[in-house]
Amino acid sequence: MIAALAPFALVAALVALPAMAERSDREKEIVIGAERSVGDDANKVITLTGNVVVTQGSMRITAAKMLLKEDAKGNKTYVASGTPVTFRQKRDKLDEWIEGTAERAEFDDQNDVLRLYNKARVRSNQNELTGDFISYDMKRELAEVSGAPPGQVAPPNARVKVIIMPPKKTVEGGEEKRPPPVDLKADPGKQ
Repeated sequence: MIAALAPFALVAALVALPAMAERSDREKEIVIGAERSVGDDANKVITLTGNVVVTQGSMRITAAKMLLKEDAKGNKTYVASGTPVTFRQKRDKLDEWIEGTAERAEFDDQNDVLRLYNKARVRSNQNELTGDFISYDMKRELAEVSGAPPGQVAPPNARVKVIIMPPKKTVEGGEEKRPPPVDLKADPGKQ
């Protein structure tokens, strides 16, 4: 009934760095495990509950509940919820992983848009995006991170955070060497 969860594998692109998910994952079988599954063929909906685990190659998603819907044209919507929804996937051609969490994840395969809601975080190596809402348009390669989902007013203290670590430098002998820290001076203020 519902073909593939492969679009979740593209969550790596959220990092907005030169990171791409393991490309061969899209060609591997999808395995879904849960404590309970209810399929409604008339409405083309599958509801999976209880320790839901989805794997496809190196990609792994966990959730308390996952809803898979298909419309009359065959377009699919995937909604995972939990406290939290987690995902992990190997980066393409690197020995690094992309990891993330949110309270809810939604993917619309017609528009190729992934949305992460509530306490959303995506991390690759030591680089990280956090906010209450993260959206990634895969067709346009456009990521949006905000303190609240569209149409909602962000609380006054809502913030997004982007952490980008500089690349490690190596010297002879393979030791890591980073540039020395910047010596910050006190702000003299208004005189």
